[in-house]
Amino acid sequence: MNCSCVLTFLALVLAIVKRSDDMRGFVVLPKRWIVERLFAWLMRTRRLARDYERRTTSAEAMVYWSMTLLMTRRLARSRPQQA
Repeated sequence: MNCSCVLTFLALVLAIVKRSDDMRGFVVLPKRWIVERLFAWLMRTRRLARDYERRTTSAEAMVYWSMTLLMTRRLARSRPQQA
């Protein structure tokens, strides 16, 4: 699937980020850590650690379920009383 097809079919813009040739070693690309952190949160759910699902719709539902569990736990956390 080329870039023009992605743009017309999914209304997405594909941006390919390449390293420059003068860089050496491991360099974290901008905003990549946000994606890595999200994947780490999702992998805490046991069912998402492996690809058990046969259909993409059920895999997508499991991602929604995992994020729902994460957010409800955060909302239910006790907070200190404000004066």
